Amino acid sequence: MRNRLLVVLSCVALGAALLVWDPARAQSVPTYHRSPDRSGNYVMPGLTWERAPGLHRDPTFDGRFEGQVYAQPLLWRSGPTGLLVVATEENVIYAFDAKTGKTVWRRSVGRPVPRSALPCGNIDPLGITGTPVIDEGRRAVYFDAMVAGEDKPRHMIFGLSLGDGSILPGFPVDIPRALKALGMRFISAIQNQRGALLIVNDKLFIPYGGHYGDCGPYHGWVVGIDLASPAKVSAWATRAEGGGIWAPGGISYDGRSMFVATGNTMGAQQWSDGEAVFRLHTDLAPPTSSRDFFAPANWKFMDRADQDLGATNPLPLDVPSANGKTQFVLALGKDGNAYLLNRKDLGGIGGALAVKQIARAPIRTAPASFPAGNAVFVAVQARAVGCPRPVANPDVLALRIAARPSPSISIAWCGTFEGRAAPIVTTTDGSSNPIVWIAGAEGDNRLHGFRGDNGTPIFAGDRAADRVQGVARFSTILAADGRLFIAGDGRLYAFVP
Repeated sequence: MRNRLLVVLSCVALGAALLVWDPARAQSVPTYHRSPDRSGNYVMPGLTWERAPGLHRDPTFDGRFEGQVYAQPLLWRSGPTGLLVVATEENVIYAFDAKTGKTVWRRSVGRPVPRSALPCGNIDPLGITGTPVIDEGRRAVYFDAMVAGEDKPRHMIFGLSLGDGSILPGFPVDIPRALKALGMRFISAIQNQRGALLIVNDKLFIPYGGHYGDCGPYHGWVVGIDLASPAKVSAWATRAEGGGIWAPGGISYDGRSMFVATGNTMGAQQWSDGEAVFRLHTDLAPPTSSRDFFAPANWKFMDRADQDLGATNPLPLDVPSANGKTQFVLALGKDGNAYLLNRKDLGGIGGALAVKQIARAPIRTAPASFPAGNAVFVAVQARAVGCPRPVANPDVLALRIAARPSPSISIAWCGTFEGRAAPIVTTTDGSSNPIVWIAGAEGDNRLHGFRGDNGTPIFAGDRAADRVQGVARFSTILAADGRLFIAGDGRLYAFVP
C-alpha cells in the first residue's frame, strides 16, 4: 500500500512538473521577431490580460555587458534554462544564463569602427548592429561585424559556437574580398548592416544599406553564404546607387520566398530598384518579372523626398478569406503609407491592392502581426493619423488587414506612447489574449502593454523600479521563458508577471 501511494504521489508530482514546463515556453528564439516571417507573435501561455498588469522587473536577473545594443537578443534552448545571446556595438557577443543573467561566455571579434573613420553615420562606435541569427542544428550563431582594419574598415561575417563562443572553421568571411572574387565591388566604409540576418536552406543571408546621411555610392545588397562551405558566396544588389536595405527586420521569409524592401535611390531617371519590395530566391538571381517586385507609382518623388519604402521589413500575412487564406505582403514607408500587396504577384510599378495613409510622420521600425477573427491585426509604431477615436500622442497603432469583401487596410485602434521602438505581440496560444508590447526607447524609458483587440492600456511600467534606461531606437523585445527581455546600454532587463 505504501509503495502504491508513493507511485501515485510521484505521478502527481510529475504531472505538476509537466504543467509548469510548458513546451511553448521551452522553445528557442533563433531569429528576429521569433520566426523568419518576422511576425513577432510570441506564445506565452501564462501571460493573460488579467496577469499582465502585475508585470515587474525581475530583481534576481542581472545581465551586464559593455556597449550599446541595437540588435534583438536571441535565446538558444540548450537545457532547462538556455542561453541569451546579446550582440553589441563594441563587437562583443555575450552569452548569458537565461535564468540568472550570469555571463556564460564572452567573445570579442575585433575593434569596432569609430564614427570619425566613416564618411557619415550616427552610431559611434560601429560594430554589430543587425540582429544575428542562430542555427540550432549547427549549434552556432552568425552575425556581421564592422571591424577596424589596418588600412580601412571591413564588414566581416562571423560564425561562433554557441557552446563556448569559439570561431567556427571557415569564418570570418571578408565580404569585400569575397565579392571581389565574383567581380563585384563592395565598399565597407559606405555600407552599413542594420537589418536582421536570416538562414534559409542551410544558407545565410545578410542585407546591407548605407549609413545615416546617405553618403557615398552605396547600394542595397543581399549577400548569401553557404554554411556548409562558407567560401561559396552569392549576392544581389540594386542597379542604381542607394536603395539600401536597412529595416531592422531585414529579410522576411514565408516558407517559399524571401522579401526585402529598398530605400531611396540617387538620381535615378528610370526606375532602378529603389523604393521597392522584392521577392528573392535563395540563388539571389535578379528578379525579371513584375510579379516579383512592387514600387509606388510616385517612386521618383519618394526618392527626392527621402521617403524610403525600405524603412520597415515587408511582412507576409495569411488572411482568412472565402477560399481559406489570402496571401498578402504588407509594406510600410517613411511616406506614412501602408501598402497591401498580392504575395503571388507583387504587381510591379503602382500595383498595390490597397494603399492607406496611416501616419503623419515616417514609419521606421518593425511591425508585428496576430490573427483577429476574420482578419489579421498588425501592430506598428508610428505617429498615427485617422484614429477611430481621439487619443493623446497616438504613437502606436494596430492595423486591421482584411481580405473580404475586398483587400483592405483600416486602423483598429491607437494608443498613447512615447518612444521609437518596434512592437511585439504575446498570445497565450497564438491568437488568444493578444498583448502588444513596446519599449519607450529614446522616449519615456518605460515598457508598455496594450490589449491587442482594442488598444486598452494594461501595463505602463510607471514604477521607478521598472524603468529601462538606454534602450536605442529601433530596438525590440524578446519574449521567452515566461519573461520579456529588453536590452539597454550595458544591461539586459527581464520582466516577469
